[in-house]
Amino acid sequence: MMKVKLKTGKVRLFIPIPYVFLTVGVTILSSKWIHKNINKWIADGHKKEDSQAFMLPPLDKKELREIVSELKKHRGLGLVNVKAKDGTEVIVKL
Repeated sequence: MMKVKLKTGKVRLFIPIPYVFLTVGVTILSSKWIHKNINKWIADGHKKEDSQAFMLPPLDKKELREIVSELKKHRGLGLVNVKAKDGTEVIVKL
């Protein structure tokens, strides 16, 4: 389970994210329909004729699932640990 902790002045927020949600997210993000629409939205937002818009390369579902399964093996690993000057803190751990 991925754990996200957000701390600000008076607010503390803890969000647990099960690996099942990550797997479902990988399935959705790697679908051809999503890929086609994201590239279409990028092209529509970038309407200059003189320069070419960045197109998102297709995501391989098999490789992304392998990454999620590998992340499961490294429980407790800290992915993000950020502390701002104003006291805001973001921690993401596996």
